[in-house]
Amino acid sequence: MLRLILTLCLTLTALTARAEVNIQTLTSPGGINAWLVEETSIPFVALEIRIRGGANLDLPDARGATNLMVGLLEEGAGDLDAQAFATARETLAASYGFRVFDDSFSLSAQFLTENQDRAVDLLRSALVTPRFDQDAIDRVRDQIASIIASDATDPSSISGDTFYAMAYPGHPYGTSLNGTPESLAALKRDDIVAAHSRVLTRDRLYVAAVGDISAVELGALLDRLLGDLPATGPELPPQVPFALPGGVTVVDFPTPQSVALFGHAGMERDHPDYFAMHLLNHILGGGGFESRLMQEVREKRGLTYGVASFLVPRDYSALWLGSVTSDNTTIEQAIDVIRAEWARMATDGVTAQELEVAKTYVTGEYPLRFDGNAPIAEILVGMQMVGLPPDYVINRNDFMNAVTLEDINRVAAEWLDPDGLVFLVVGQPEGLE
Repeated sequence: MLRLILTLCLTLTALTARAEVNIQTLTSPGGINAWLVEETSIPFVALEIRIRGGANLDLPDARGATNLMVGLLEEGAGDLDAQAFATARETLAASYGFRVFDDSFSLSAQFLTENQDRAVDLLRSALVTPRFDQDAIDRVRDQIASIIASDATDPSSISGDTFYAMAYPGHPYGTSLNGTPESLAALKRDDIVAAHSRVLTRDRLYVAAVGDISAVELGALLDRLLGDLPATGPELPPQVPFALPGGVTVVDFPTPQSVALFGHAGMERDHPDYFAMHLLNHILGGGGFESRLMQEVREKRGLTYGVASFLVPRDYSALWLGSVTSDNTTIEQAIDVIRAEWARMATDGVTAQELEVAKTYVTGEYPLRFDGNAPIAEILVGMQMVGLPPDYVINRNDFMNAVTLEDINRVAAEWLDPDGLVFLVVGQPEGLE
């Protein structure tokens, strides 16, 4: 029997938005856990599914296999080849989105209530009985090869790929999930089938649904959709520290502007100081034109059109990163300003006014994210993956507002490491080697 664990009425209020989210948590008869928000005003359902373990489950000699496999899930399934599958999906007015990340597989599906059974059956065939026809393999492989070739001439992609290769040698984080031209070309159909069985398993499922569907209906739907996937998957990768020493590395590339990716170790998402860290990053470089980095690097000195910092709490290694683009003649100065601002905030902290402005923005924009069935489903699945309870959507802004000036300045002193900043510069910068 379907087991309803919790029903929670949530109200989020902002100056310009109001969202009510009634979350039910349930377990299907087959044991699949899910969160549900019933919204019957529109005959439409958004379903969001994540499976922990994505491209990081590639075997060492088959890098890129998971990405290629995911790209093939809509290229024919069961009795339908790629064209017939696409026609069936369009006839049902259904939408399926398959994506792979380093740490997860993602499925986003939307369908009309009247077509629900047929849309779910078609989706099930893509998940459980994909064809992996050779002509589709060759076509999608060529598409990925084109992406790899394009990335090899893009300074931003080069900076990211080189940064991660230096930071995580021997770990999946150290190579692109697309694979290399050589590893991609070497993949066989057996590698794709093996990737499918390794990644699409039931033991690491996270599910959210929003729309015109009841808890009983959702439980039955999930068992039909996912019940035939393998019960368990392989062991996930180990934690890996970010251990690069601070400094500047230059990759020579003929371009008038240098692109720099910079950063050092960051904070895990479940750390008790993460809310302070979130606000700190907003003030430093995450808050657009009002951030300190934008003020110092762009507004006061005109060294760039844009500079930003961002938190990257990956499953197995957390980072605090930033990026900047500047003319080859000024990138050295931009780096000096960034490092100086990093050091100034570590030493002097932030002001009470900066903290208040950051809180106002961060708490005010949060309800605006709940602007449709699909975005809400995505938010709820993301909460599950990081271990947050349903009432987080009520308490999140309270957690942000509870951060004190003492808290944030303590975190600044403990976590900002100007000497540990790694800069990976792609271009022909003057004054840097």
